[in-house]
Amino acid sequence: MTMRVYLDNCCFNRPFDDPLHLPNWLEAEAKLHVQRQIVAGNIELAWSYMLDYENADNPYEDRQDAIAQWKTKATIDINTKDEIIRRAVSIGQCGIRSKDALHIACAIEAQCHVFLTTDKRILKKKVDGIRLMNPLDFVGEIEDKK
Repeated sequence: MTMRVYLDNCCFNRPFDDPLHLPNWLEAEAKLHVQRQIVAGNIELAWSYMLDYENADNPYEDRQDAIAQWKTKATIDINTKDEIIRRAVSIGQCGIRSKDALHIACAIEAQCHVFLTTDKRILKKKVDGIRLMNPLDFVGEIEDKK
């Protein structure tokens, strides 16, 4: 079975952050590596209505367009439904903000193995049904398995 991942909005935006800040650069390179693996067919990408929603709020049109193109590479696109809302409410009870909880609920609905984010607040949490990982740690793991 192919590994399926969900990248949240901050993960998709990481390559646009200040590359002179070493953690930003390292996370951006890891995220770009994940995207190359998606293009090569080694990893599946999940998409959701929440990515569409948050990306539409991006004030930078070039970034918005670059991120939106990844929707065409997704093997699954999750739309809103009651079960996702219920799951997000439950996830939110552990201190995760509502939009982030909706992203995670969408990733679980898409049967993703990993939820990739660069948001340190999310990475400090644990959610049943999915692993929350920084792209740098994820790439380290998949490369170690080769």
